[in-house]
Amino acid sequence: MSAPHVLEIACDGVGSALAAQAGGADRVELFADLASGGLTPSHGTLAVARERVQLPLFVLIRPRAGDFRYGDWEAQVMREDILHCRTLGVDGVVLGALTADGDVDMPLCQRLVEAAGGMQVTFHRAFDAARDLSRALEDVIALGCSRVLSSGGQASAEQGADALAATVHQADGRIAVMAGAGITADRIAAIALRTGCRELHASAKVRVSSTMHHYNPALAGLEADHLQSGTEQVAALRAALDRM
Repeated sequence: MSAPHVLEIACDGVGSALAAQAGGADRVELFADLASGGLTPSHGTLAVARERVQLPLFVLIRPRAGDFRYGDWEAQVMREDILHCRTLGVDGVVLGALTADGDVDMPLCQRLVEAAGGMQVTFHRAFDAARDLSRALEDVIALGCSRVLSSGGQASAEQGADALAATVHQADGRIAVMAGAGITADRIAAIALRTGCRELHASAKVRVSSTMHHYNPALAGLEADHLQSGTEQVAALRAALDRM
């Protein structure tokens, strides 16, 4: 019998992390600000998640939205956030940085991986923004990362499935390749089979209705509802993988 597939849920906050745990996820990636693609979460979020979530907890290290080229103060912030994660007993960090030419920023990433110490390191979708995915993969492997999160350089893992399969082939067991972006319960098994990825990453988002009785519609951009991972959505992803 083949090894089971690993389901990681991208969690925007503690509520999503608890839903992921209840739904049968194997691992949590914790971050803030889903709308911007994810940023490093607050101390309070990290502390409460570490207290309440028994799953392996990986934390996104990203100081701002936008590209993945970082200056001196941003690099310092990232290193301090990684050290803070170590203090709280986090299991892993999720990071990545590129040069202006779209190559992996090896000097910066080496410093960040060193700061991670014994924590696992996932290289995030900065990988997909690199100019040469094959070269970037070798660089990420050289850094000693545990895995790379990728959509094959496309908008979704399904669209990038052929490139993901090529990345898995090139990796040849030297690093885990985790497929992510646009993965839903009705497509997750097909993506896993087509790519050969043994680890899958999904957000399982659901809209949570506000419990407020009063709402001022004049406040443009301040919606009462919010998105978070849903237990049923996570359970559906888990069930689809378990049926393979």
